[in-house]
Amino acid sequence: MVNVLNNINDSFTVFKVLAYLLTKVVIRMLRIAIWFDTIQRFNFIKMSEQSYFKFSNAVVIAPLFAMLAIWSVYWVELRFKINLNEYGLYPRTFEGLRGVFFSPFIHGSLAHLYNNTIPLALLLASLFYFYRHAAIKVLFIGVVVSGLLTWGIGRPSYHIGASGIIYLLVSFIFFKGIFTKYYRLVALSLIIVFIYGSLLWYIFPVKDGISWEGHLGGFLTGLVLAIFVKAKTPAPRKFAWEYEDYNEEEDEFLQHFDEEGNFIERKEPEVAPVSEALKITYHYKKDSDKGQEL
Repeated sequence: MVNVLNNINDSFTVFKVLAYLLTKVVIRMLRIAIWFDTIQRFNFIKMSEQSYFKFSNAVVIAPLFAMLAIWSVYWVELRFKINLNEYGLYPRTFEGLRGVFFSPFIHGSLAHLYNNTIPLALLLASLFYFYRHAAIKVLFIGVVVSGLLTWGIGRPSYHIGASGIIYLLVSFIFFKGIFTKYYRLVALSLIIVFIYGSLLWYIFPVKDGISWEGHLGGFLTGLVLAIFVKAKTPAPRKFAWEYEDYNEEEDEFLQHFDEEGNFIERKEPEVAPVSEALKITYHYKKDSDKGQEL
């Protein structure tokens, strides 16, 4: 598949591949939207959680905009037979600083673009759904800081592609979920590790032709943002024994066990019903006509 994509240099074919990817992503987004709507409709998500996790237009618009942006730039290169690599990030040069903002939109081949599209779309959707209050801040600061890190530590070559943002999002979503200790976000972190855990190897120089410096910059930036960026998340659920005023002697469950951990069957004492004695109250009233007391 990669070899086939590398040999495609026709702008019309690029549009067909883009249409295929857009259809694939839109179908997945619609499935996710229907799933979340069903969860909220049947109150599988608590009312207190709906204010934090809410399906909004940004969950769909942000990934689609990112996809259209990077594919449009690549189509322009093919259509007008130009090479925009010189607008990429070139380390330790003043002119190379423009690549901090431009390099995520530039890709060297269709295979490079194809491999970055679906992860970028799914990670952006996750970011805007689970961390919608901090999503814009994470993206803006993350792109700038990770770009500057790459500019400072990178090899003297043009660094292009959206993979730095992908590493930024993977790192932030994973570490933020672990730090919050909220079970839904921890589950999301484990899913991210299961799907994208193999990406960790590429923050090291294990393969020629890839910008491992950009991957490392994105990964470290995501970790720092996960520590310092405040995101509105539900408080972790606390059990009775986790509170400071917890008293073991008053715990009804622990009262069924002795000091050695043996189960003790306790029967509630029967309480005899209390019957109240019959009480009769007399009321005396004066006769207003005769003025006499009956």
